[in-house]
Amino acid sequence: MTQSVFKKCYILSLGCAKNSVDSRSMVELLDRAGILEVSKPSQADVIIINTCGFIAPACAESLHALQKAARAKRKDQVLIAAGCLSQRDRQRLLQQVPGIDAILGTRRWMDILSVVHELETQPHQLVCHVPQNVPIGCDEHGVLRAVVQGGSAYLKIGDGCDRRCAFCTIPLIKGPAVSRPLVDILQDARQLESEGVQEIILISQDTTSYGRDLKLPDGLAHLLQELTRSVPQVPWIRCLYMFPGSITPALIRVMAESPQLLHYLDLPLQHAHPAVLQRMKRPADVEEVRHSIELLRSALPGLALRSTFIVGFPGEGEAEFQTLLDFVAEIQFDRLGIFPYYSEPGTAAFELEDDVPTEIKEERLNRLAELQEKVSLEKNQRWIGKTLQVLVEGVDRSIVVGRSYRDAPEIDGLVIAHGQAQVGHLVDVRVNGALVHDLSGEIIDTRI
Repeated sequence: MTQSVFKKCYILSLGCAKNSVDSRSMVELLDRAGILEVSKPSQADVIIINTCGFIAPACAESLHALQKAARAKRKDQVLIAAGCLSQRDRQRLLQQVPGIDAILGTRRWMDILSVVHELETQPHQLVCHVPQNVPIGCDEHGVLRAVVQGGSAYLKIGDGCDRRCAFCTIPLIKGPAVSRPLVDILQDARQLESEGVQEIILISQDTTSYGRDLKLPDGLAHLLQELTRSVPQVPWIRCLYMFPGSITPALIRVMAESPQLLHYLDLPLQHAHPAVLQRMKRPADVEEVRHSIELLRSALPGLALRSTFIVGFPGEGEAEFQTLLDFVAEIQFDRLGIFPYYSEPGTAAFELEDDVPTEIKEERLNRLAELQEKVSLEKNQRWIGKTLQVLVEGVDRSIVVGRSYRDAPEIDGLVIAHGQAQVGHLVDVRVNGALVHDLSGEIIDTRI
């Protein structure tokens, strides 16, 4: 590509960390072409909104951001709508956001330079680059598939999803699961290690599906084993988004053997009543889930267990919801994400009557949250008097804010400690206080 007439770009990344990784990769490609990132849209020639299209509130946020950018856009600027909502519903974007110059689907984020080139050579013509029937691309042009935030980095190991959960739009948006080659992941991890990253967080739509399309037996276990050998100086490696029923004995063994692999599991279960799970097209053997959690807790001392549940799925009666309440009280999760059901066009559940009123969904969400708050507080109180290793994320005079192994960024709690430390460093904190989500304490040691 010849030197661009555009010199500056601004990107706003909405939604999950997986989107943030794609945004960073696009910025790297633009930077190579001489289009440098700026911190304000008013400074940019190219404005990119990397949208989220997962559920209705995320779609609304993305639309609002695009509309705001379109209203403020000057005649010498171009606006690109990228990401999941662009892939899912480009016609809606074109109808509701006058002023969009290009649409780039999430499956082909790596074509950002081609889109920019078309905008240069064909001014005032809409560029639409949204392939519908191809898997997400892996021709990544050698860019780092990670985003660094302080001492942590999200590292993408794959994308897309082969699951067909009735409520989920991700397979419609992303297409089938595609694993990144092992050699590329390890190369990215080594680069992150060289930059001093203290925590690598592995992400994809379903990390436990890693390697299936590459014909790798026990792919995630193999990846983790190779990763710990390749980046011995990275003290924390965290896995997110594991699918129930796909955590194998080999994976548990690898996690138990390496001190780098944090005893933290994000296991989205979605519900606990077999009939609801069947309607969701999810694994419905709740006894098997109980057995798996027992095995995990036995093999991984101090395991921090997070899950996600949906309330108000079509047909959910009070008895079925009570089963969920009882299950959460029984299992005693460390962390919980709770969402009301949203009826999303294109999903299998969209054909079902959305028969749980909004006020009932909200009431059930609040009841489940109230129960989990009691559990979370009791779990946190057990840490008083004990010591936790904490990764520092912020410092204000003698107050340090960070996360322990029990806390994934942005979704879990924090540890607030008195003492001196530097952002991106690991410190030991003696816990002396507990709230529902957060812990407090005193720094007793700094690890440089």
